[in-house]
Amino acid sequence: MKFKPVHENYNVADLEKSLEFYNKALGLVEKRRHTAGDGSFTICFIGTEDGGFEMELTWLAAHPQKYDLGEDEFHIAFVTDDFEAAHQHHKEMGCICFENPAMGLYFIEDPDGYWIEILPAK
Repeated sequence: MKFKPVHENYNVADLEKSLEFYNKALGLVEKRRHTAGDGSFTICFIGTEDGGFEMELTWLAAHPQKYDLGEDEFHIAFVTDDFEAAHQHHKEMGCICFENPAMGLYFIEDPDGYWIEILPAK
C-alpha cells in the first residue's frame, strides 16, 4: 500500500488577500477553484507552475474572521533555490515572523497567521 501527499488545506478569512500573498511570497498560482452554488464556500487550489504538491485555500462565508490557530505548532515548509534572495524578498514584504540562523531557516506568516518554513536547497 502506497500513499502520496496531494494537498494541504488552510482555511482563510479573505481568499483574494491570501491568493495575493501566496503568489507574491512563494510564486504559487491558482490551479482551479470551486464555489458552492449557494455561495457558502469557495475552495481554491494553488501550486507551482510545474505542478506537484498543492495547497487548498478554503473560504467559508459564515466565517469571515481569522481562525483560532491554537498555539501555532504546525507549519508547511518550502525549499528555495536562492535562500538569500528569498530572505530579502520576504524581509521587504514584512512577513518574516521567526528566524533561526543557527539552523539556516526562517518562517514567514500569511495573512491568517499560518507559518511557512523557508529552507535552502541542500
